[in-house]
Amino acid sequence: MLDLMWYQYALISVTFAWSGFVRTGLGFGGALFTLPFLLLIDNQPIVYLSLIAVQLLFFSVLTFVQNYYKPPKAERQPPLSNVDWPYLRKMLSIVIVPKLIGVFGLLTLPGNLMSIIIFGIVVFYACTYIVNRPLRATNRWVETVFLMMGGYISGTSLIGAPLIVAVATRHIATKQLRDTLFVLWFILVTIKVSVLIYSGVDLHLINHLWLVPCAFVGHMLGLRAHDWLIQNQSGAFYRVIGCSLLAASAVGLTQALL
Repeated sequence: MLDLMWYQYALISVTFAWSGFVRTGLGFGGALFTLPFLLLIDNQPIVYLSLIAVQLLFFSVLTFVQNYYKPPKAERQPPLSNVDWPYLRKMLSIVIVPKLIGVFGLLTLPGNLMSIIIFGIVVFYACTYIVNRPLRATNRWVETVFLMMGGYISGTSLIGAPLIVAVATRHIATKQLRDTLFVLWFILVTIKVSVLIYSGVDLHLINHLWLVPCAFVGHMLGLRAHDWLIQNQSGAFYRVIGCSLLAASAVGLTQALL
């Protein structure tokens, strides 16, 4: 990231602010809704996946701390009390092995091929949001397949969240959904970051000195957006996101294939 132009740094800053907003507002999608734009600016998948992974660890902890101090003191609960632990353990038991296989795939696949895979997956997800037909798991076997696929894709590119969320929304109360997912992401990303460090991948931690403040701005806006979304489920919001992702991914796929 040392040889970028000034406008690329500016665009990356805005994109990480967007990442913070989406991650906190929806409880997922910090990578899914960010990677297409980052790869258009600078096509280095592993670099940006590692940066997003570290930020997810930081901001998931920050969200729990802020939730604890947000209510009146008499109503405060332990930071992790809003987590559906029984179903979290069930999801982990299914996704953990595919997750590890996916991390290995990330370390062995060529960067250009990884970009094509990422853009292709995001195009599919974007279309489901545009037509307001998000993924749905219909029975126990489909749920297992979704969780395994989500774990593998999460291992390779951190964008398997919609498959996992499609299952989680059927079993976890809305008020517990974001915090439960944050704990799941924290565990899965910790595994991913550990493997990256063990494999000698540079996490580019110095860049967080300027990227974390950018993401923090989006994080604070996302907290407000989350409260609003809990009360007002807006299909238009997701369609706008879907159209933006589709446009970015279409351009990215064209560039990667040429």
